[in-house]
Amino acid sequence: MKYIIIPVTALQQNCSLIWCEESKKGAVIDPGGDLDKILQTASSNGVAIEKILITHAHFDHAGGANELAEKLSIPIEGPHIADQPLIERMSLQASLYGFPPVPSFTPERWLEQDDTVSVGDITLRVLHCPGHTPGHVVFFHADSNLAFVGDVLFQGSVGRTDFPLSSHADLIDSIRLKLWPLGNEVTFIPGHGPNSTFGAERQNNPFVGDSQ
Repeated sequence: MKYIIIPVTALQQNCSLIWCEESKKGAVIDPGGDLDKILQTASSNGVAIEKILITHAHFDHAGGANELAEKLSIPIEGPHIADQPLIERMSLQASLYGFPPVPSFTPERWLEQDDTVSVGDITLRVLHCPGHTPGHVVFFHADSNLAFVGDVLFQGSVGRTDFPLSSHADLIDSIRLKLWPLGNEVTFIPGHGPNSTFGAERQNNPFVGDSQ
């Protein structure tokens, strides 16, 4: 599997373009905006985008999903259905941060714990990791030891839980019970900021490290 991180919107959200090297079929994870930038990256790498994957329904991660799906006639998969209330309030979310309205969407497929999603010959495992939002999911590619974790975990930090429908206790449980068992060697791509590994965060993260 190949991937490129594409920071989008003024919030510099880490949208990811992933693709199968053999088929050149790809997916966009969390197209929050700046669709021209995403499409140009796909074109320059010869990638045919066949689906959109959503980790959670905050507008900086999902605000461009409906427009991209309609433009390319491709399906949206994810997040978990518990995020449906946030999807319905997508434009309100954007307006609260001073952004223009963005359309909501209905995914072709809601995702559950241990579902799989396919992209060309690639298979990603789905982990339901509530806390930042109730329907947040993580996409894990076991062959690459790579996880796309959205806003669950960051280098040196964890996702915010001061939003409506957030739960700090659920977030900590998601990290410790769902992510850590994947292995210390797993590299993760967060929703914002630099990559890290689960092992590094278990050692150093002041919110969820093993010493906490």
